[in-house]
Amino acid sequence: MAFMNEGRPVFSQLLDHAPMHEFRHCVARYGADYRLRRFSCWDQFLCMAFAQLTFRESLRDIEACLRAAPTRLYHLGIRGQVSRSTLADANENRNWRVYADFAQALIRIARPLYAGESFGVDLDNTVFALDSTTIDLCLSLCPWAPFQRSRGAIKLHTLLDLRGSIPTFLRITHGRISDVSTLDEIPFQAGAFYVLDRAYLHFQRLYKIQQANAYFVTRAWKNTQFARLESRPVDKTTGLRCDQTIHLAGVDTHRTYPAPLRRIRYFDAQTAKKLVFLTNHFELEPLTVAQLYRSRWRVELFFRWIKQHLRIKAFYGYSENAVRTQIWTAVAVYVLVAIVRKRLGLDVSLYAFLQVLSVSLFEKTPILQAFQHIHADKPPPSSPNQLDLFHF
Repeated sequence: MAFMNEGRPVFSQLLDHAPMHEFRHCVARYGADYRLRRFSCWDQFLCMAFAQLTFRESLRDIEACLRAAPTRLYHLGIRGQVSRSTLADANENRNWRVYADFAQALIRIARPLYAGESFGVDLDNTVFALDSTTIDLCLSLCPWAPFQRSRGAIKLHTLLDLRGSIPTFLRITHGRISDVSTLDEIPFQAGAFYVLDRAYLHFQRLYKIQQANAYFVTRAWKNTQFARLESRPVDKTTGLRCDQTIHLAGVDTHRTYPAPLRRIRYFDAQTAKKLVFLTNHFELEPLTVAQLYRSRWRVELFFRWIKQHLRIKAFYGYSENAVRTQIWTAVAVYVLVAIVRKRLGLDVSLYAFLQVLSVSLFEKTPILQAFQHIHADKPPPSSPNQLDLFHF
């Protein structure tokens, strides 16, 4: 799906793909534009999106860049007067849920576009990876986000659809909230796989996945008590060591998870680690279970990528509302860029896409033309440890 360029900036062409009717519904749901005569919620979103796409460092930086081109603001879609005080007040007082709901609307558009993408495992089911990342904050500036005695932090608990690396669920909490509590908030999808690390090994909560007719793959603790019910042969040349049906035998676990489980032991030759996986799916090839767990690393790469390429580590305001607004607008921009890249059929990495956008937002050229000389291959990463996740 492509939109014709009519002498409008690339930024406006990019925002043509944002569903305005959904944004209006989000604003109306919370009455966020009530009695506003200037600088609407849409103006606020455009300023924050501009800041994300051009890597602005501060509110003063945003104001300076936008005021440097006053005649272009109208063509960018910004109707209100841009000032750092106005934007700061908006971030402080406008309900962050407007932008959270809009990000979810964009996610609903993006997921079908990437439904046919491969993530390295031959499996037709939807596969999610769940994890969290911590973002440090100054405790004196953000007393609402306690973490340790002298440190503040927030956690981003994210459920990532591995087809396209689209975040489908995102929960923002202060740093002391446990990871496993996120399982209480997720609406599990029947037939889907949820890949979890050991931080989420809570059998009562995992049983809720079983009851939802969904599946999980996780790792067992060394002290997990169980009784073996059945063993199946495995090909040990692949790294597999055993494939068993077990029943939990712990004092509490036999009660909190009364159904049988599948236990697979695997030796990873690359890291020389012995891994033990637990799953409630009994039909998959055992090696596929190991591959599913390995794919969980994509959520770690997602966190690394957004921290490097979006503004979610340094904030334009320090109230809880301002921080949540900035994170949700960053998520919305990330998903919008993924939508545009897919709709235009651009064979460039998301990294290259953002780099070109950052220097061409004011250009009045067809958006496809801006990428015609870009090679599909992503430039080599600056660090050998920085893996290539987003060349999908």
